[in-house]
Amino acid sequence: MNMKTISIIGSTGSIGKNAIEVVLNHKGRFSVYALAAKNNVSCLVQQCIALEPKPKMVAIFDKAKKLELEEKLSQAGLKQIQVHSGQEGLIQAVTAGEVAQVLMALSGVEGLKPLMAALRAGKNIAMANKEPLVMAGGMIRELARKHQATVIPVDSEHSGIFQCLEGRKNEIPSNIFLTASGGPFLYRELSTFDHITSEEALRHPRWSMGKKISVDSATLMNKGLELIEAQALFDISPDKLKVLIHPQAIVHAVVEFRDGSQIAQLSVTDMKLPIQYALTYPGRLDFEAGKLDLTRVGSLEFLSVDLKKFPCLQLAYEAMQRGGLAPCVLNAANEAAVGAFLEEKILFTDIAKINDSVLNDYHSFIAKTSVPDLEDILNADGWARQKAGAWILTHAKNKVSA
Repeated sequence: MNMKTISIIGSTGSIGKNAIEVVLNHKGRFSVYALAAKNNVSCLVQQCIALEPKPKMVAIFDKAKKLELEEKLSQAGLKQIQVHSGQEGLIQAVTAGEVAQVLMALSGVEGLKPLMAALRAGKNIAMANKEPLVMAGGMIRELARKHQATVIPVDSEHSGIFQCLEGRKNEIPSNIFLTASGGPFLYRELSTFDHITSEEALRHPRWSMGKKISVDSATLMNKGLELIEAQALFDISPDKLKVLIHPQAIVHAVVEFRDGSQIAQLSVTDMKLPIQYALTYPGRLDFEAGKLDLTRVGSLEFLSVDLKKFPCLQLAYEAMQRGGLAPCVLNAANEAAVGAFLEEKILFTDIAKINDSVLNDYHSFIAKTSVPDLEDILNADGWARQKAGAWILTHAKNKVSA
């Protein structure tokens, strides 16, 4: 395997940090052309120090941080690294001619325009951030086809699906199953959900994650967004996408074919593994963190989802069925609702109510064209956040009941 030149967009987040570890664990396999982040200057500089060869450029989305980044790189003896900022900087990082593959791991809508630019430049994408696929899945799929770019998923579930389907392009799956650990409230009584606090929602039984994704895991909206991602990535009908509760988190995806045969992808639960696979595809490298030992795992448990306890998952199905801008609207409403819950303005159960309300009002939002473009997507995102904000102002409680 020859050395591959990559750019890592969102290098200071959890995915980006794991990607840096993959690069450092396989010296001589990867050359990092560019690193980019929203605003974490210190982490960017430390990553530049650790990498060899050194990146050619870094980009910081927050333009106010550019001078600080330049100064700290100079102090570290890395004055030769070019510094760019804003959306323009992110786009430069992904479109440079030397770059063969871009790891997109920048959360939020900030990653949407750089992703589009990378696809138009024909770059191969290792896709780690949900928002672009949820907001603009159809557009991303079409751009990749038009410019002969490959989109390889990094989410463990979607990586699992990708691996199960590999070499089977002519076989249409009967069903695709994504697995979910079930989050912190899998066995909690529904009658107590109004009393769930933000501290409880953030206390995932298996993983330590960011606040937003932890709450999404608690409501199962995270799995709903992953369903929308899967539809966008694999262009499959929503009725063929299913969710299984799998507390052990060993089986990441299952694909069923017309004869009833099911192929599953199993591995240790470590995000570095799907990151490494996306960066080395179609080849594979040794995985330094170890391999799965099924004799130690023992039994594997699978449960169906209780949609009364987790209505956000049903809303994701509804958004997929509606199509168009509905997934974008649901994603934006959910971000606003989760933010309000973390600020203790609303109850845990209000998250689903807000999402449902905004999605039901979606018919009142009319895109200017039947085929949404980037402006339509951003307008729908803003409209949904405004609608969710209005609901919160009308219904919000000052304090979540203990």
